[in-house]
Amino acid sequence: MKPLLVELLGKISSGCLADADIQRIADEAAQAYADPAGFLAANPDVNYDDTFPISLGEWVVVGSLPETVLFQADSYGDLLQQIIDSFGPGVTFNIKPKQLAKVEALTALNRIQVQMGALSQDRGGYVLLDFSQLLDDEIQMVLVFGEDVPRVLALCAQLQIQAAPALEALRTNVV
Repeated sequence: MKPLLVELLGKISSGCLADADIQRIADEAAQAYADPAGFLAANPDVNYDDTFPISLGEWVVVGSLPETVLFQADSYGDLLQQIIDSFGPGVTFNIKPKQLAKVEALTALNRIQVQMGALSQDRGGYVLLDFSQLLDDEIQMVLVFGEDVPRVLALCAQLQIQAAPALEALRTNVV
């Protein structure tokens, strides 16, 4: 399980996590998947119980991802701002969060996806993926290089972590 977690974390972090952090998160999550009761006993500060809609291992993965990797927001404007912040001032975006304030969700997400697809085109652009079950926010996504999407989806399926290309998923739910 740990090798799957290491590969998944490496692909969804797109260079935003150091190898040591990836190894640590994967190790903790693998322990939590393998022995939830033992993991909780060894980590009494972990705030998890059986009412959570995801497994403890998945919860460790989601809870360990920094805000530069896992984007959680209640609006697409907030989502875009988090993405812009994660890239820093060296990357120019053609759209601004306020431009998404009065448009429908599908339009807003499409605009963000078009912008993200234009970055790192040598790797297939970036694709926004819905990642895991929503916990506290309306939107919960990661960015993945387009060339990595099939492998990330396969890894998520093996780890039983819900994931889907966000724009396709929203189109399916809207239609």
